[in-house]
Parts: sequence; C-alpha cells; structure tokens
Amino acid sequence: MSDKTPGNGEERQIAFVFDLNKCIGCQTCSVACKVLWHQEGDGAENQWWCSVNTMPGRGTPRDWEALGGGFDGGGKPVLGELPTPAQFGDVSNYNYQEVYSSANRQQFRPEQGKPEWAMNWDEDEGAGEFPNSYFYYMPRICNHCSRPACLEACPNQALYKTADFGLVLRDEAGCQASQNCARACPYKKIYFNQVEHISQHCIGCFPRLEKGVAPVCVRQCPGRAVFVGFRDDSDSPVHKLVDVYGVALPHHPEFGTEPNVIYVPPLAPFRIRPDGGSEEGARRIPLDHLESQFGPRVGDAIRTLENEMAKRRRGEPSELMDVLIGYRWSEFLGPFTRDPAEITW
Repeated sequence: MSDKTPGNGEERQIAFVFDLNKCIGCQTCSVACKVLWHQEGDGAENQWWCSVNTMPGRGTPRDWEALGGGFDGGGKPVLGELPTPAQFGDVSNYNYQEVYSSANRQQFRPEQGKPEWAMNWDEDEGAGEFPNSYFYYMPRICNHCSRPACLEACPNQALYKTADFGLVLRDEAGCQASQNCARACPYKKIYFNQVEHISQHCIGCFPRLEKGVAPVCVRQCPGRAVFVGFRDDSDSPVHKLVDVYGVALPHHPEFGTEPNVIYVPPLAPFRIRPDGGSEEGARRIPLDHLESQFGPRVGDAIRTLENEMAKRRRGEPSELMDVLIGYRWSEFLGPFTRDPAEITW
C-alpha cells in the first residue's frame, strides 16, 4: 500500500502527458481502465475513471466546465455544483438476449428509458463550418493535482497525497459520503458509488506502479499518445515536454489545482480558402478556443512545435520531435517498464 504519510520516503510527483496530436479517439484507454478496475454489480457501472471526449464538446459529466470548483482568489477551495447521475450518463442495458436468440430480425433498444447522455455522447461532433470544421480528442483522468481542491475540501481527511508517487488517493473507510470532494474538483472526475455509498476516482493504477508496471491507460494506448514519468527526472520525456520545451500544458490552469495530467495541444490542418487552397499559418482550431483550454502559453507551445517540425522537414535534427515520436515503446513508460504478465497479482 502506498505510504500516506508524506516525509516517510522520497517525495516525488508522477505526471502523465497526453499528446493530443496522436490521440485517435479509439477509447482503448477508457475501456482498459474500465475492465481492470470495475466489475458488474460493484456500483461503479456509471464510472469512467478514464474518459475520452470530443472537443469542443460538452464532455462528461455534461457541461462539467461550468460546474465550478477549484480555488478562489484567496486560496480557499470552492464548492461547485454536484453533477447528477444523468449528467454523467445513465447506465443503459440493452435487449441483447432478445436480439441474439430471436429468429426474427430485432433491433437493439434500451430496456429502460431512452438515455440522454453518455461518456462519449457527442463524439466527433466538434465545431466550425465546412470546409473548416474541426474537432480533437481529449482523454481525461484524475489529474492527481499538486494542490488538490478535493483533498482540502474533504471534511473527514479521507483523501491524501502519497509521498512515493504524488497520487491523490482515498481512504475509503474514512469516506463519509459528504461529496465535498466532487463539488470542489473543478474537473469533475470524482464519482459516487451508490452501492458502497462512497466517492471514488482514478487511483493512477498505483498497485501497478508499485510493481514497476505502467498504468493501464499508458500501456494499452495503441497510438502511443501517453507518456508517464516523474517530473524531476531530467532524462524523462515528461520532464522534457513540460519543463524543457514547454509544449505540454495543464488543462484549465486557472482552476489553481496545479494538475499533473498535461497535454500537448492539437495542431490541426490549415484552413481552406474559398478557392480551395490552403491558408498557411491559420489552423482550423481557433487560438482563442485553445487558450480557453490550456491558458495563454498555448500559442508559444504551438509555435515551438511548428518550428521543430520545420527543422525536421529541412533535414535538421530535433530532440523534441524524437521525444514526441518515441522510437521505442519503453520510452512512453518511464521507469515502469515491467511486463504485467510476469507478476502474480
């Protein structure tokens, strides 16, 4: 079990970097997480600790960006709105047996009422007008923030930061179901288990980390879009992308929680002119939208990416492009390269 007393070991902070130029929206990370951590009947049917939404979009829970949380100007946690089960997306059971066993052609339909939202309800909708429509995929997990509002808002001290990985974990025996953590989390990645009557969230796959195995969302990504590592490891891709080149940025830095899930912003193709030509220098995703997501530094990050890509096209070396491409699978796993098949869990 991870040490819950800071100072009893080396205090380090793990971080995840998602390259949004590589994410293809296949949902492998979300499904792998779901299969690993949730079972039928455990009360977590509506929980998607890892979700992949289409941006711009309303996301999950629906319209979560407007529900509040984070910190106020005085540094105190803000209790925002508590998302409803309908905003997360009600669990829908379908008439599988009827379809599979019937001799007549049957259509799939929900056995209860018609669902009105789901984890990826608005997938691929995006924004803009043809021919300059645009969208991109954004995986979201618990940010394991350096300054977690959920932890500060919990009245029962049930949440804590681990010293070995910097993960935000929960003592479920101490959770009294106040749900202040969910109100205070501005990213709304905390769920309520109606069976266990406790709040739950992504635990960063810490049992795997303790065995030297990368989190399942990292290891299973077929597009190699996710890096994991320690922020203070100067040789890690995470450190280089975040702290050296500055091309990986936190999501909604204005929330004040200092998240450790960090994103390489999407570039998108150049806009198409009325005559059918390419409008060089003007990308389809508006800069003001990206600034609303990743803050004022996103323009500099995009320029750095474009300059390094241009260097490679000229045949010049670029360490940044080498890091982002990742020629060896192990480069994405940081120090957590052990094969989970070798372990008796």
